[in-house]
Amino acid sequence: MNRRAAIISLFIVAAFAIIVLRLFDIQILDDSYKRAARNNVLRQEVQHPPRGEVYDRNGELLVRSIPSYDLMAIPRDVQAFDTIALARIAGVTPEKITTELRRASRYSMRRPSLIIKQLSLESKLLFDEGDFPGFYTVYRTMRSYPRKIAGNLLGYISEVDEATIQRDDYYQRGDYRGMSGIERTYEEVLRGEKGLKVNVVDVHGITQGAYMDGEADLQPIPGTAITTSLDADLQALGEELMRDKVGSIIAIEPATGEILVMVSSPGYDPDELVGRDRGNNYIKLLRNPRHPLFNRGVMSRYPPGSTFKLVNGLIALQEGVITTSQRYPCHGGYTIGRGVKCHNHPSPVNLQQAVQMSCNTYFCYALRDILDNNRYESTKDAFDVWNDYVYSFGFGRSLGSDLAGELSGFVPTRATYDRIYHGRWNSLTVISLSIGQGELGCTPLQMANLAAILANRGYYYTPHIVRRIDGRDSLDARFYEKHYTKVDPSHFGIVVEGMYDAVHKAGGTGRLAYVPGLDICGKTGTAQNPHGKDHATFLCFAPKDDPKIAVSVYVEHGGFGGSVAAPIASLIVEQYLTDTITRPALMDYIKQTQIAYPYYDRQPQ
Repeated sequence: MNRRAAIISLFIVAAFAIIVLRLFDIQILDDSYKRAARNNVLRQEVQHPPRGEVYDRNGELLVRSIPSYDLMAIPRDVQAFDTIALARIAGVTPEKITTELRRASRYSMRRPSLIIKQLSLESKLLFDEGDFPGFYTVYRTMRSYPRKIAGNLLGYISEVDEATIQRDDYYQRGDYRGMSGIERTYEEVLRGEKGLKVNVVDVHGITQGAYMDGEADLQPIPGTAITTSLDADLQALGEELMRDKVGSIIAIEPATGEILVMVSSPGYDPDELVGRDRGNNYIKLLRNPRHPLFNRGVMSRYPPGSTFKLVNGLIALQEGVITTSQRYPCHGGYTIGRGVKCHNHPSPVNLQQAVQMSCNTYFCYALRDILDNNRYESTKDAFDVWNDYVYSFGFGRSLGSDLAGELSGFVPTRATYDRIYHGRWNSLTVISLSIGQGELGCTPLQMANLAAILANRGYYYTPHIVRRIDGRDSLDARFYEKHYTKVDPSHFGIVVEGMYDAVHKAGGTGRLAYVPGLDICGKTGTAQNPHGKDHATFLCFAPKDDPKIAVSVYVEHGGFGGSVAAPIASLIVEQYLTDTITRPALMDYIKQTQIAYPYYDRQPQ
């Protein structure tokens, strides 16, 4: 037993001695491992996926991604290099390179920082041929817009700020995200998933190859493609018709709530917010007094004018305070209290005629009948009921669309007037609400939604711009839900008849919207404007008995609604339903119509 123990002990001592000698050789005598560790490091490069494409309803490409490269640097690894040569390759000044490298050093000496963004493929190849230790390029993509339309709707992407990085760990310094429009709303769908590439890099920053033959790499997952409900040709027509005008055109498919057109005028070429000049172009657009970056379709709060009479007429029918045959006289206006003027037309009129001729007096009577209804204890109680009806039409609240920045508009409440008039007010005080004036504020999207409600005789689907997301069977459930107003569908028929007469009969205020065979039903609106000429608005749908499209047009300072807004709407309807325009002279007239906007243009730029 003693002999065996001695042998085992000797073996252990020998093994230990071998290990010690080997460690001595590695650490003291042989410096090859030190050189390898010093000269070769692992560099983890984030692989950015291309963002998803965006298409119109017919499959036409609206937004695509094209190759681009960002010049990155790790300040600790940067050694002496030819600044002038690198600047020439990157297309910037040497001072720009120096400044960005200094900024990167302040941020972190060990972490990669963006030095110059969006190099072309040619620049990237020239860089690869040079010797710039500590610098490297990262593949990215940038957006491109084949049709140059719908800038406000599609939106733009921009570099993230520190607050975004702190809030969402997906983003790192130098990353991009959607900042407006569809790019913002559907950011998580469009951005894809990042990948990771691990390379072995020598002391000069030159890649020696993939670590573990690429087994440690993660492939990026491209962003998901989106098909919108937008009709690109119709959108282009709308933007052309609104040239030199301020306002909005919105068209909706009533049967689905899909948005066919959303024009915000003036707009901008979306390619202006891509590339090296994005910052300068953004400042220029921001300083433009007509605010082209402002999406008027969902962010403006306009008085709806006479288009709102349709809502008051329907409420009065539902409340039983008027009948379809009941007539009210009109002799130049409503003469009780401060009075409301009206244009010249036959008198007396019933509801259908009042819609056709846009009689102010009739709807003043109707609103007072609603608010002074003896079924309620007070005018204020009746006003609460009126509010509930108006909200059911989608006013005074966000519609819940998928449009970035959608605002709610404004519908006054009892509290509003109690605050303004210290509790002392009655139906005459708020008489301007009868014709869509006063404190009412509506977005063009809400007015287009009203047109869809009338087309559907009492309900609407939540308006939305995305029609399909690749790889998904359906959209969010809210886009398939019917929203009914508090007015019974049986009451809508007489109002629709009045809208039909407004376009098709003599004396109708919407006669310029008439197109033979299309059965357009419409309502004009002229909204008072404290800053100059009245605003023009028009909403319509067609065909009357099988609606395919509902449209709202709002032209700031456009004057009478039937003069400019109605023709624009009818051209949109005609193009959509027939794929042609039979009134080229009218289209040329609208295109050539320029409207002065002293309220905007006198502001300092």
